[in-house]
Amino acid sequence: MTTFDAMVRWRYRAIPDHLLGEILAKRWIDNAIPLLILIAVVAVFGSMIPDFFSAASVSNLARQWGEFSLLVLALMVVMVAGGIDLSVGSTFALGNIVALSLISVAGLPVPMVVAGTLACGAAVGLVNGLLVGYLRLRAFLTTLVTLIIVRAIVDMLLMKYSVAIAGAFIESDAWYYFGEGSLLGLPVSVVISIVVALVLHVALSRTRVGWHVLATGGSRRSAHNVGIKVRRTICVTYVVSGTLSALAGLLFASRLGGAGADTGIGLEVSALTAAVLGGNSLGGGRGSAAKAVIGSITVMLMINSMVRMGVTSGANSLLLGMVLLAAVAIDVRWLKNRHKFLSKVYVSPTYFELPPAPSTAGASVYALNDRLRPVEAIGLNRIDGPEDVILDGDDNIYVGNRTGDIVRFLAPDYTTQEVFAHVGGRPLGMAFAKDGSLLVCIGGMGLYRITRDREIVKLTDETNRSWFSVIDDSRLKLADDLDIAPDGRVFFSEATIRYEMHEWPVDCLESRGNGRIICHDPNTGTTRTVIKNLLFPNGICMTHDGQSFLFAETWACRVSRYWFDGSKKGTVEAVIPDLPGYPDNINRASDGTYWLALVGIRTPSLDLALKMPGFRRRMARRVAPDEWLYPNINTGCVVRFDEGGRIIETLWDFGGENHPMITSMREHRGHLYIGGILNNRVGRLKLKDADPAWTGPDSYWRRS
Repeated sequence: MTTFDAMVRWRYRAIPDHLLGEILAKRWIDNAIPLLILIAVVAVFGSMIPDFFSAASVSNLARQWGEFSLLVLALMVVMVAGGIDLSVGSTFALGNIVALSLISVAGLPVPMVVAGTLACGAAVGLVNGLLVGYLRLRAFLTTLVTLIIVRAIVDMLLMKYSVAIAGAFIESDAWYYFGEGSLLGLPVSVVISIVVALVLHVALSRTRVGWHVLATGGSRRSAHNVGIKVRRTICVTYVVSGTLSALAGLLFASRLGGAGADTGIGLEVSALTAAVLGGNSLGGGRGSAAKAVIGSITVMLMINSMVRMGVTSGANSLLLGMVLLAAVAIDVRWLKNRHKFLSKVYVSPTYFELPPAPSTAGASVYALNDRLRPVEAIGLNRIDGPEDVILDGDDNIYVGNRTGDIVRFLAPDYTTQEVFAHVGGRPLGMAFAKDGSLLVCIGGMGLYRITRDREIVKLTDETNRSWFSVIDDSRLKLADDLDIAPDGRVFFSEATIRYEMHEWPVDCLESRGNGRIICHDPNTGTTRTVIKNLLFPNGICMTHDGQSFLFAETWACRVSRYWFDGSKKGTVEAVIPDLPGYPDNINRASDGTYWLALVGIRTPSLDLALKMPGFRRRMARRVAPDEWLYPNINTGCVVRFDEGGRIIETLWDFGGENHPMITSMREHRGHLYIGGILNNRVGRLKLKDADPAWTGPDSYWRRS
């Protein structure tokens, strides 16, 4: 390694470039800008206003915020579903006057006052929901009309009951507790707002109803096409909005005990500013309770601070308008350009140097040949992408299909095929357990078992999360191959934690070591990661000692061995460190050796590019993905080797004329069965001098 190469390698090891992309990919990154704005507001006004952080000031502001935040949460719910509610200010005023009328004039008990007030707000929301959701009227104009009508109703109630309300004396501690009481050291309105925010957060992020709301806001047509009741969902959001607005009005009535013609005027603008400033999208489909809370705190601090500084109400409105305009501009630009920017920084290549490629000519053990030319095709043009192939004790063939099926070809002639199971995701590596059930890795879904009765059971779709990982690496993105230890433990590989099934070639461009091997113990139901930072691990095979397994790292072009039991437990050693191609699945051979699939052959251009991370980064940013440098995956090869790494033989399909792009092979009763993730067939090759009675299940479980 030259000095320059050493410096480049050190630079990409010392500076984790990929962290920027991982941070920008997080959902909570939308909260970063609103949070920074909030910090700036606190810092500016905190330095300008004396006693800004005094206990009295904070307590008074907190009570106001509790009421205001409910309005912002109400508006957020509607916005997430793709609508808008301009009537929240009028509904707030209606809740205020109704609550005061019921408690002062009608003399109702507090529980009935609360129920009646919330019912009035829900009724306003229901009207909006019916008009916007079911009659499909435009939300902006509809809620603007509702604003005017509700405001007129409030004015009529004021004319009739304002004198009675002003002259009444309310003898109820429970009533005053809402406006003046504290719970756990916090004003009651703040506690109520926090509880509502938590409930909405859980509802939007963890419940079916919340997912329906987000889906409706993202695309109403798509939501309808997948069976979501869009009209009902929209209607429900307006009912929730009206109820929360009325609740805010009730708390306001309890705190001040009076009603005026100007109550709630302009609150819809302040609430809208807070919702958008917090990061809730006006276009729908993107928002959260946390964003609403951040925005409401920011706007409340701004309004309160300007009042304390003696700024006129006109200037207040001007500032809010300017803030709203800026927030909308940021929201639109961020939504439009986020994924574009993320695509430029997320792919983060690093320095990687492969050992010199062994020769494939002359007397080399890897010398090219045409030994795969006689391979016969099974199921030609009847299957699509059989990444792995496996046979049971009755000689039936099982392969995964791109459409999410596991297809079974029935012995002995394999002309009849059936769908053994529909798993939904992309079936990859497979293995038979001792009880005859079929275990399968499904890309994007995890590890599953298919019983003899064809029942599909999820074993695991997550593992322990890394302590210092920015992304949530507990969820399995690309589980791709597995094997079973004698005690039933399942060891399986996850090729990459950064990319999905359809993006797996991009991991080669990075060559960062995003893969890992995971152990699932069905006896305890636990799953844990045993090896990290592997270069696309893609092939696992138990050795005959029952204490270790072989695994392939595709981009590293090597095969290694890991001891999970015995005196060497926890150690890894290289078995074949310098393959001429990219290894995939590994499986046992009848003579105690192992078969290895090479999915493609190394090229000098890509080998050189792996030592040039800057070049690969520029390529990813400036060149279309279909023009990136990739491995040569058009020439299929199968290698047989022993546990010491000695190459016994190689079988090539030079030029890819008969069975290109080999990803797996299984020996069974004297034949080698071959699969390929881009192929449309299963290959079968007669093996010379192989044991005609040997099968994989017998080798593992010693069946007679």
